[in-house]
Amino acid sequence: MKAFITWGGALAAPCIVAGMVLAIGTSRPVRAQGPAADPADIAEGMSIYRTKADCQTCHGWAADGRKMDTQMPDAPRLRTTRLGRAGVLYAIRCGRPGTGMPAFDRQAYKDATRCNNTTLADLQKNNLSLATPAATLQPREVEEIADFLFAKVIGKGPMDSKAKCVEYWGEETDVCNELK
Repeated sequence: MKAFITWGGALAAPCIVAGMVLAIGTSRPVRAQGPAADPADIAEGMSIYRTKADCQTCHGWAADGRKMDTQMPDAPRLRTTRLGRAGVLYAIRCGRPGTGMPAFDRQAYKDATRCNNTTLADLQKNNLSLATPAATLQPREVEEIADFLFAKVIGKGPMDSKAKCVEYWGEETDVCNELK
C-alpha cells in the first residue's frame, strides 16, 4: 500500500504541473466543439449533406431520422445525438459497419490507421458488411458536414415550428409551410 501511495504522489506533481502549463499556455477560451464555423462552410456542409453524400435519404431532410426513401436503412435522429464533434467526424469517415451507415472516407478500412486499426479483412472476419456511399468525401467536406450538423441540427430539438424550419434553411421554403 505504501508503494501505491508513493507512486501516486510521484505522479501527482507532474500531472498538476502539466495541467497548469496547459491552462496558462492557452490564450483564448477553450470551446467544447471548437470555434464557430464559417457560415460559408455551414452552407456547403448542408449542400453536401443533401446532395453529394445524400445523407437526407436515410437521416431525413431535417436530420430527424425520417428517411426520404423507404428502401433505405433506418438511421438515427441526428438532432438528438450525444456524439461530440470527434464522434460525428469518425462516424462520417468510417461509417458504422453492419448498420447501413457507409464510410465516406475512400481509404476507410483500407488504411488501418484511419478507423481504429480495423481493416476490411477484420470486418469480414466478424461478418460485418459496409454500405457503399453515394460518393466518397474529401476531408474538408467531412468537416463541413460536421460544421452544418453542429450549427443547424445537433442539440436544436425537433423540427416542430415554421420559425425553426426557416432558420434551418436560411429562408422560407415550401416544406416550412407545412409547420405552424
